[in-house]
Amino acid sequence: MRATSLRALAALAARSELSMRRWDFVAAYLQGELEEGEVVYCRAPPGYETIGADGRARVCQVVKPVYGMAQAGRRWQRSLFPWLREWGLRQCDTDPCVFTAQRTVDGVVQKLVVGCYVDDLFTLYAQDGPGSLYADFTTALAERWNVEDEGPVSDLLNVDITRDADSILLRQESYITQLVSTFLPDGIPSSFHRNHAPATDELPKLVEEAIAAKEAGTSPDDQLKSTYQSLVGALLYCSTQTRPDVAYAVGMLCRAMGCPTQGTLDAAYR
Repeated sequence: MRATSLRALAALAARSELSMRRWDFVAAYLQGELEEGEVVYCRAPPGYETIGADGRARVCQVVKPVYGMAQAGRRWQRSLFPWLREWGLRQCDTDPCVFTAQRTVDGVVQKLVVGCYVDDLFTLYAQDGPGSLYADFTTALAERWNVEDEGPVSDLLNVDITRDADSILLRQESYITQLVSTFLPDGIPSSFHRNHAPATDELPKLVEEAIAAKEAGTSPDDQLKSTYQSLVGALLYCSTQTRPDVAYAVGMLCRAMGCPTQGTLDAAYR
């Protein structure tokens, strides 16, 4: 499910006063199915190795997708999505990970929206009593899959979700706090002030200098490069989820992913 879909569904829930609930698939990949005729082999796990008559180590044939297989995620998606469609949900044209259904019961139109993200389902509904659209769906879901009802949604995809009387707030305070602990273990420097803009006017120049250094054959320090790429990647996730205010700065910093300098790293810390 895309970040835009999460924001759109949260807005829909707030406007239409829909309940939001999260369901989790237990060991999701193991619940998938290999395609007909697909044959996959793997080495035996440690402690279970056997030697054949020819003196060579035997291999195991995989009968179910397992974690670590290159195609495990695809096989899981190919198992879940057809079931959702067969149950009666309509797949969204703009985001194939969002499904909707509608039913009229006693003159009342009941709606169900399901957003999928790997092994999580983000469900929106208005009625949940016996015989309701949501109740029928979750009953069928539990009968077919090994799932857990994780209750009302409070976080999803490292996004904190808070609801009050007439609005829903999406923020990433917990995620950003974790980033600070990881990349600034000694605390936030006094030179970083809350009222500062995400970037200074010097940022484009710093990025141009970094790119010019790469073109001149200068290689960045491996540790600096690794730290920079991890930090900017994490900031990019924030900018696409809940913090569009840093999108320009992060976009500029992404241009120096392969050739960071101390100057661009300091700008990323800012």
